[in-house]
Amino acid sequence: MGAAVATLAIDAWAWHGGARKLTAAGELWYRLDPNSLGLTQAVTQRYLFPWLWDPIAVWILLQPAAAVLGVLGFLIAWLARR
Repeated sequence: MGAAVATLAIDAWAWHGGARKLTAAGELWYRLDPNSLGLTQAVTQRYLFPWLWDPIAVWILLQPAAAVLGVLGFLIAWLARR
């Protein structure tokens, strides 16, 4: 959840500076480690389930990073309490 708040703060700062869009999850992943994004896509499409990448993973990667990280953080916190 901390990563979601940090991403939201960065997006708010960019919005204040004139950028009028939120950072997509895929864009953030590409900025942090482009090789792992490409590898994940290749492995998912070739060895796992091709239908899992497009449209499911693509849709998730196009969503705002703060929302995706927030949902993941919430799920991890919820699962950890069980």
